[in-house]
Amino acid sequence: MHKPTIKDVAARAEVSLKTVSRVINDEPGVHAHTRDKVRHAIALLGYQPDPSARSLRSAQSYALGLLYDNPNPYYVIALQQGVLSVCRESGYGLQIHPCDASSPQLVSEIVTLVRNARLAGIVLAPPMSEDQLLVDALLANGVRLVRIVSASSDPQAGGACVYVDDRDAAYAITEHLIQLGHQRIGFLWGGKSHGSSWERYKGYTDALNDYGITLDPELIGEGDYAFDDGFRGARRLLQLKDRPTAIFGSNDEIAAGVLAAARSGGLNVPYDLSIAGFEDSPFSKQSWPALTTAKQATEEIARHATRRLLSLIREQPEGPQANQGFSPELVVRASTAPPRPKS
Repeated sequence: MHKPTIKDVAARAEVSLKTVSRVINDEPGVHAHTRDKVRHAIALLGYQPDPSARSLRSAQSYALGLLYDNPNPYYVIALQQGVLSVCRESGYGLQIHPCDASSPQLVSEIVTLVRNARLAGIVLAPPMSEDQLLVDALLANGVRLVRIVSASSDPQAGGACVYVDDRDAAYAITEHLIQLGHQRIGFLWGGKSHGSSWERYKGYTDALNDYGITLDPELIGEGDYAFDDGFRGARRLLQLKDRPTAIFGSNDEIAAGVLAAARSGGLNVPYDLSIAGFEDSPFSKQSWPALTTAKQATEEIARHATRRLLSLIREQPEGPQANQGFSPELVVRASTAPPRPKS
């Protein structure tokens, strides 16, 4: 079957090859009617630009990178889908690159990747996006980037970013548990290299403080954003003499681990133990009972970060220049309920 070419698009739209190229590259100076004709022809023919070929024909690169270091596959997949959707819309290729955020050679690794793969820019995910020394070094080496970070307000300094208000959402989750009547609320950390873990912990402690509940260090468990850490952390909390009546896991994988630990101990969720997670991943909907959580629009966050990156690459003044914030929303499901009255 004949694969449509840029010549086919030009013939269908009755314009020059140069005009098609300018529309594909979103260059200024093309009349709106002409631009619409070309885009209609592209859609009708199913034409897809070859980013590598375009890069070879010009000094400009048509490939982006997504760099991450995160053990949560659902978060990573959502990031990929968001970035990839914008790349497809814009005729860019995408290189997905997992990293070791603790590597002492990380700066040179990323700079080498960007140069060898001819990446026009990168979307940098946590925790690397929250390492300001790394970000500064990459910017000093001419790497265009947009960060995804956890912050309760616009960081302003440190380069272009999309920020997520994890603190406010964690406060809402903790407040929901308190208003149900829970006083003994456990908290299981995600990885401490992630700013989101600190922001979620802050939301938890701020809510306790505002409701006059004393923070009990025994109810805090450390770990990573992983099911196994949720299971181990919950097992320890549930063995306490005065065990918690609710546990807030820093993400849904942790909360799913808590649910497994409760089940293994013969507890009824939510009546013996209420459980809440964070992110609204498939874990939260598929578990039984379904998990109370905070819905985080990871795909949309990634899409916005990618559009912001493209506006930086193209140096478009009309692009979304301000750092945009996202606030995860509380989703109440069947895993939380008032605690059983003490007999």
